[in-house]
Amino acid sequence: MTTESATAASSLRQRGSNHVGMRQYNERVVLQALRLHGSLPKAELARQTGLTAQTIGLITTRLEEDGLIVRDAPVRGRIGQPSVPLRLNPDGAFSIGIKVGRRSTDWLLVDFAGQVRERLTLAYAFPDATQLLPALGENLRQLSAGLGPLAERLVGVGVAAPFVMGGWHRLLGLSDAQAQAWNDIDLAREVQAMTDLPVSFARDTAAATVAELVAGRGRELRSFLYLFVDTFVGGGLVIHSHPHVGVHGNAGAVASLPWPGDASSGTGARQQLIHQASLWELEERLQALGLDRMAAYDQRALQGQHEAPARQWLAQAAQALAHAVVSGTAFLDLDAVVIDGSLDRAMLDALIAQTHEALQHHNWEGLWQPALHAGQTGSDARALGGALLPLHSHFAPDPELFLKV
Repeated sequence: MTTESATAASSLRQRGSNHVGMRQYNERVVLQALRLHGSLPKAELARQTGLTAQTIGLITTRLEEDGLIVRDAPVRGRIGQPSVPLRLNPDGAFSIGIKVGRRSTDWLLVDFAGQVRERLTLAYAFPDATQLLPALGENLRQLSAGLGPLAERLVGVGVAAPFVMGGWHRLLGLSDAQAQAWNDIDLAREVQAMTDLPVSFARDTAAATVAELVAGRGRELRSFLYLFVDTFVGGGLVIHSHPHVGVHGNAGAVASLPWPGDASSGTGARQQLIHQASLWELEERLQALGLDRMAAYDQRALQGQHEAPARQWLAQAAQALAHAVVSGTAFLDLDAVVIDGSLDRAMLDALIAQTHEALQHHNWEGLWQPALHAGQTGSDARALGGALLPLHSHFAPDPELFLKV
């Protein structure tokens, strides 16, 4: 690969090579250009990828024969022949993403254009392995069978789950035995035993970061700190359009960030951010008032009797996220932070607004304050990120961009 190609490979805007032997790479470059731009005629594809018009013609013919791209209606200009835009064929390939969480498991069937075709959800207080593992296989088979003849275009399964499902189990009121039962399970191996498709595994917030990178703000932001507010808050990091995962695959683990308040965690150690900015804490506030704790995740949170405890939690969580943003900025010098989560959109907007307000009360001397952005993938982020793993390992110019998570 030339120096120019190596440099460009660090960005989602890949460029190709006309050298013999680069056929598959160039095909992936063309597919990536169409994924980024939606629909392009051959002349614009050549400009975007740096490939010759002749090479583009050969590649697009092959991709069309393989059912990976389709032609749109001709666009007629004032002079010359009408141009024919090309786009990804949604039926060209499929993948299944599975998010296994502490409050629910989601299955997403995702097409080649990255759109969710079907969604299945199983909610619970905490997953019981004896019930969830059979459900994983049953729903995998259901989604595959629902494709009919197109099932042969399923390319893989991506699983997103916490690295340690039993972590912080005492906050959830679980016994050591319940936590250890999950910690002893190799989830990727269990799912692989249920299907002949290749199975990829990623930490849940790492998968969510990939989804935001590929299908959300990553289209416009090259580097950002990603904060995901769920039952337990988590995060991820994108640098130069690549997820940065760290030595142990745990970069962006903001839940463990020390909290500078006076309260301890009950173990003699100082509290962590998880105690301040997690929806679990809002669940506890609601339950103490005799309200449904699961209202923390939907539109009820800012309605009726739920609103007062929700507002209290928002004020607390915003201070905690502001602390994470300032700390991250001091170490990483990033100009953007993306905040998303499994909470209702109105709650997310309120959280971002209050976090922005909290940031104004910090001392920014020696630092540049980053812009805050709302994430665009929401509660689907982890399962969608899981589904993108096999799609991009097969069709992206740089498969390691996703597999390394």
